[in-house]
Amino acid sequence: KIWSHEEGDVLSLKVEMQVKIPSHLAFSLLSDFTFCQQWDKHFLTCEVLQAVNEDEKIYYVTSPPMTGHKPRDFVILVSQRQPGKPSEPYIVAVKSVTLTSVPPSPEYCRSEILCAGFQIYSESNSSCTVCYFNQVTSDVIPYLTANLTGSSKSIEDTALECRKFLE
Repeated sequence: KIWSHEEGDVLSLKVEMQVKIPSHLAFSLLSDFTFCQQWDKHFLTCEVLQAVNEDEKIYYVTSPPMTGHKPRDFVILVSQRQPGKPSEPYIVAVKSVTLTSVPPSPEYCRSEILCAGFQIYSESNSSCTVCYFNQVTSDVIPYLTANLTGSSKSIEDTALECRKFLE
């Protein structure tokens, strides 16, 4: 299932999928962003720049160019949290950060992730619900517009690849 909500120059997306693996395994796979290249074609490269602590890492990500645009790059903080109670989800939160050691490069368009991530809810010992959230700004909206008008299936295809990777 895919939901979207636009307010001002921010577009919020939610993608929900049922996955036939335990929630702790989905959490382990989705909290390590170096695996994203295996299922998300928007990840050209992904490297760990810094392990802040055992629950937080800073990654440098590059994305392939879209027609008429430079490739994009991101410096992101990925935070992971285990549930406090069985009814609570696992959380993987993502947002852009600035590192003086990784200044913007002329070959890339430095992009920003306002707020994104996953919530993983346990359904049984062998299945879970994965919810992906992303708030995107107006500079990223052109990449998604075709999808939301139905002429492309990029978001749906990425979700299906994610599910295939997890299972």
